[in-house]
Amino acid sequence: MRLIDRWLARYAEPQEAALEAVRGLKPIVVVTGASQGIGLALARRFGRAGHDVALIARGANALEAAAGLIASDYAVTAMAIPMDVTNPEAIDRITAQLGANGFYIEVLINNAGVGLAGPFAHQSQEAIAHLIDLNVTALTRMTRAVLPDMLARGHGGIINLASLGGLIPGPNQAVYYASKAYVVSLTRALAAENAGRGVRMLAVAPGPVDTGFHRAMGTELSFYRQLLIALSARQVAFESYLAFKLGWHHYVPGLTGKLLQIAVWIIPHALLLPLMGWLLRRRDERPWHDVGNPSA
Repeated sequence: MRLIDRWLARYAEPQEAALEAVRGLKPIVVVTGASQGIGLALARRFGRAGHDVALIARGANALEAAAGLIASDYAVTAMAIPMDVTNPEAIDRITAQLGANGFYIEVLINNAGVGLAGPFAHQSQEAIAHLIDLNVTALTRMTRAVLPDMLARGHGGIINLASLGGLIPGPNQAVYYASKAYVVSLTRALAAENAGRGVRMLAVAPGPVDTGFHRAMGTELSFYRQLLIALSARQVAFESYLAFKLGWHHYVPGLTGKLLQIAVWIIPHALLLPLMGWLLRRRDERPWHDVGNPSA
């Protein structure tokens, strides 16, 4: 890994003022949406590798329990910081609390997100606005807040959780798929802008994962849930951690996900989009309505 680290930092120019600002502080990995699912699995994976972690989510009880288990299982510091990341002041509050406890953000994992299923015209303005606020605005704000300091130090990393759906328009999950396309595009662009400056930038794009996320959207009866093999959150975290350490900018976990990625590349959209609409259409007996389950 040392050779990879040296290559990734080949153009890095650490600034003394930035290094002095964190002198005496310890690095920590911050994970949003960390009380369950992929976020919790990633926090555990980094903890297992010996990293101190800070878990961010809205539910204080679940967050405290998750942090306690990580601390006891891996003998690392695991902080629980209850916070709604859509609050414009969230990242400043997180940074201040970490600093007061002797830490600075070395790695940021933007995992918090929400899904929305059903025809776009049947979804409420409020549900759409909330999805964009969490999946796009909060992620962008937090990324922008930490990236300059990482570049100034010449080291650090950001993992943004996207989706395989970010590679293709998704009829019947249109806003969700579009939000993940933004995450993929932003992350890869930032990786290109800052190549060789010591900051790892990774967009993870998993297909279906068994976390309860799809059930919360009311899509358990959709054909994609019946036909596609779902990964475990633990497998996604394991593969994502490895991709991050290797310095990759974009990664699709799982063999099925990689095959689907190839299919997205080669099947004409004139055929692919009707197929996606059929796969994603909810088949429960309830009327179409907007459903969201924030993981933050």
